[in-house]
Amino acid sequence: EQFLFEMADALNTTLDLDTLMQKVAELVGKVIPYEIFAILLVNEKMQDLRMRLQIGHAKEVERIRVHLGQGVTGRVAQTGESVRVADVSREENYINAHPLVQSELAVPLKLPGRVIGVLDIQSRERGFFTEEHERLLALVASRVAVAVENARLYSRVKRQAETLQILNEVSQDISSILNLDQLLARIGELLRRMIDYQMFSILLVNPETQALEHRFSVRFKENIQLKHDIPLGRGLVGAAATERRAIVVADVSKDPRYIQLNPETRSEMCVPLIFKDTVIGVLDMESTRRGYFTEDHQRTLTTLAAQIAVAIENARLYERIEREEQRMERDLAMAREVQHHLLPPNCPTLANAVIAVRFVPAHAIGGDIYDFMQYSGGRMAIAVGDVSGKGAPAALFAALVGGILRSTAALEPSPADMLSAINVSLNERRIESRYVSIVYAIWDEESRTMQIANSGQPRPIFCRRGEIEIVDSTGLPLGLLEDNVYDETTLQAQAGDVFVFFSDGVLDAQNRADEMFGRSRLEAVVRNNCERSAEEIVEAINVSVRKHSDGVRAFDDETVVVLKVKDGAADLTGTASTAQKRRKTLGALRNV
Repeated sequence: EQFLFEMADALNTTLDLDTLMQKVAELVGKVIPYEIFAILLVNEKMQDLRMRLQIGHAKEVERIRVHLGQGVTGRVAQTGESVRVADVSREENYINAHPLVQSELAVPLKLPGRVIGVLDIQSRERGFFTEEHERLLALVASRVAVAVENARLYSRVKRQAETLQILNEVSQDISSILNLDQLLARIGELLRRMIDYQMFSILLVNPETQALEHRFSVRFKENIQLKHDIPLGRGLVGAAATERRAIVVADVSKDPRYIQLNPETRSEMCVPLIFKDTVIGVLDMESTRRGYFTEDHQRTLTTLAAQIAVAIENARLYERIEREEQRMERDLAMAREVQHHLLPPNCPTLANAVIAVRFVPAHAIGGDIYDFMQYSGGRMAIAVGDVSGKGAPAALFAALVGGILRSTAALEPSPADMLSAINVSLNERRIESRYVSIVYAIWDEESRTMQIANSGQPRPIFCRRGEIEIVDSTGLPLGLLEDNVYDETTLQAQAGDVFVFFSDGVLDAQNRADEMFGRSRLEAVVRNNCERSAEEIVEAINVSVRKHSDGVRAFDDETVVVLKVKDGAADLTGTASTAQKRRKTLGALRNV
């Protein structure tokens, strides 16, 4: 009874696997005087047993891999039944790991439906272990199996928490680097904190040659240059790119797709980089150990790949714009094309609403931005913004803001938290006389609600059956002052309701008499066309602005986004408007 009490106390007071196993070895030694002790755990991926703790063996035995069914311990792991060997010299399947061993007792560590390991003790005395020893060790093993599984679960949860923290740090770090070479080098450094690779490469797709080019490579912590381009579809990296999914190979010698560039490689993991539904490259990791890369490694790298793709695209865009500014006079048309590629190619399709957009830049390249981000739970984020200034500097700043916006949207912040996060990020890398105003809204398909926060954009319009309501949501522009807080307003929508978001270029459009188009004219257009479709409302606004400013060149970009609730959507009674101050600290969004 004292032994059982001590064992229960030891197993219930620690979640550290190494400490747990040491306590088990000490407790077993008190009741069974073994000379050699070992706990082996099953590697389900490789289907073998691996030494987790050993006492009395030579050090090299720690590296042994026992296939299921092989030897005494392998047979126990395969059958789930205890094995007691009185004389190992007569055991046909015995693995001689210690020349002085004469007898052995091995019992399985079992959970419902599976064996997770083996508890193994050995003696130099022939016939030493008895049936009583076997029953006692089986009793110990039944408790140890549960404790080991709890400790492993705790380790996984702890490791996942640490990984999430590092992922957040990585996201913040890479979003601030716009030099591509520096960015790729930093990615390699940050990934090593999570995955102990020996070889790592970032390959980017060359759209002209349809090949993957090594843009950054590390071999055993040394940066190297590789000129070996890999056509899409060839090798493991080519397969990851064409199949648009992560590929993990435990033993590259058994995969015919493997292209041998490093003789030391035993296992490999390849994850595609996808930006706006286009594969732009591949992250490639290699290890000198077979079966090294786990499902946790795959999940971590796949999660990061989306943000890395955005960061790479932002850095590549920055490089392009930096070069283009040197020849701005003859390349403004190309710069405008690049900026348009950053904008959504089309409006998202929603079940209970329709979105329409009209963007009219005042110059070859402009400072207005808009975007749509898909949230979970049937929610869609809408962003409409305007950066300060005009021309190429404004476009570059807009690209930076757009990158921060998309990276932060992956965390699905509320509108106020999104604005605060962008404000923090811009203030940490402040650019003189540069700021941005953004209205950020989240449309919830299920509840038919629109949640809105504003940082200096014109207040949006809400129209119900011809009645105009100004959405009373205001705030200071982003990038000017630190520690700003922003209000949020929530509107309950009904079928036929119309939301209109727009930049100040619409209101400021002037006619020949220097009269601005103004809010009253805009509200009248919305009121008179509220029964029409979202696209027709957008077109009506555009026609009215063009007619008002006929013959006068536009001074500022004009952006209009209209969301109209479908007539078929179920009405939800009442229109509630609430605003609340947001807290200053942003938790996980800090510094994004």
